[in-house]
Amino acid sequence: MKWPRTLTFIRHGESAYNELKMKKQAHADYERFCKLFDRDFTKAKNAEWVSDELHELAEEIWHDTNLSMSDYKTPLTETGIAQAKKVGKRLKDVIPFPSVVYVSPYVRTRQTFDAIQSEWKELKKVKVVYEERIREQEHGLATVFNDWRVYNVMNPLQALLFKMEGDYEYRFLNGESKTDVRDRARDFLGTLVREYAEEHVLVISHHLAILSFRANLEHWDRDQFIYADRNEKPINCGVTIYKGHPELGKEGKLVLDTYNKKLY
Repeated sequence: MKWPRTLTFIRHGESAYNELKMKKQAHADYERFCKLFDRDFTKAKNAEWVSDELHELAEEIWHDTNLSMSDYKTPLTETGIAQAKKVGKRLKDVIPFPSVVYVSPYVRTRQTFDAIQSEWKELKKVKVVYEERIREQEHGLATVFNDWRVYNVMNPLQALLFKMEGDYEYRFLNGESKTDVRDRARDFLGTLVREYAEEHVLVISHHLAILSFRANLEHWDRDQFIYADRNEKPINCGVTIYKGHPELGKEGKLVLDTYNKKLY
């Protein structure tokens, strides 16, 4: 069989950005901002679509809910570290011992692996690869604003392009589209076929990357990807497992066995 015997994906634990999203939801003016945005964005036809009120609210939200750090450097919260440690305690009973662990180089994924490893100490003997291709989608300029709506209000021409192309195809200014993430995920899977056939592989990655792996392995079209992104997002520290079936097809096949399993 050309595929690994098992391929396990784990999303990082709760991060400072995940915590920020909850803070935004509790912000006194965020609900009003979202309603105004949806109203005005629906009608947008030129660069003048942003009202003074919407712009003022966007600046307020940006000022009050801003991480002021790169996505690469965004750390786990204490809750995220606790989640990962609980996963580490139970993971050894859920998956076979891996031949290799691939980790996104971002701080939060490194911290997630460190916390898992602190409870599953045998993982210190495993080969670890910090792999750029499994990083999160790069949001470019939108990273400065920490909110896609605020980004669009502050960049009204980009908002028109976003509206025309849609969330799946739109490439953030200085960043990536979801199709870009899917392309590099496909390339990474090719590496596993070449180097880890019939072995056990563990991957610590991100929301969009995990959906992209699923999309490539399960041959999703754009509508299936969009549906999963809206309704079946990977949870923090969720465990997703594919198992190899050598009897399927000429060279075997990876089949989804477990998705988004919560071990904490």
